[in-house]
Amino acid sequence: MEQIDFNPQTLHQLEDLFRQELGLLGEDPQREGLLKTPSRVAKAMLTLTQGYQMDPMAVLQSAKFKEDYQQMVIVKEINFYSLCEHHMIPFYGQAHVAYIPNGYITGLSKIARVVDIYSHRLQVQERMTTQIKDCIQQALNPLGVMVVIEAKHMCMQMRGVEKQNSITTTSDFTGAFNNKATRNEFLELIKQHSTL
Repeated sequence: MEQIDFNPQTLHQLEDLFRQELGLLGEDPQREGLLKTPSRVAKAMLTLTQGYQMDPMAVLQSAKFKEDYQQMVIVKEINFYSLCEHHMIPFYGQAHVAYIPNGYITGLSKIARVVDIYSHRLQVQERMTTQIKDCIQQALNPLGVMVVIEAKHMCMQMRGVEKQNSITTTSDFTGAFNNKATRNEFLELIKQHSTL
């Protein structure tokens, strides 16, 4: 994902907040090892949430091409990292995206970019799944879109129930994917491991 320029005023305000947070947690923000921590955390948070500054529809439409192809296009195993909006703790995994063109296709990397944009916001997995689906449907008007996301949530692993190996799977679909056979074809294809 491309790096965006940090707004100096926003960066400074976040640094102040994280410096206060260190003190509230019982640390000494002036301790040598922590002197640069507020700046590092502020930059990290701005990077992890840079999806707010990007328009996923514009990304898809920047590489929209007329093409007479009406079979399934799948981009699978798109790795992503996001922050749970409830605890601001990471969740991470893979997104699998399919669409059936209806006169237009988009650059394959743009599908992965859309996943990146939505994952670089404070999120819940369910909403992210639907946002990716809706964006592709609106930008390309395909015959159908399906998105499956599989993720591990650190908020479940590090705190609360502390279940280390649980995986959450979400899916959403439109159009042609309302047909069970079409959905099953997609699900079978994403289960297959690549031989590349």
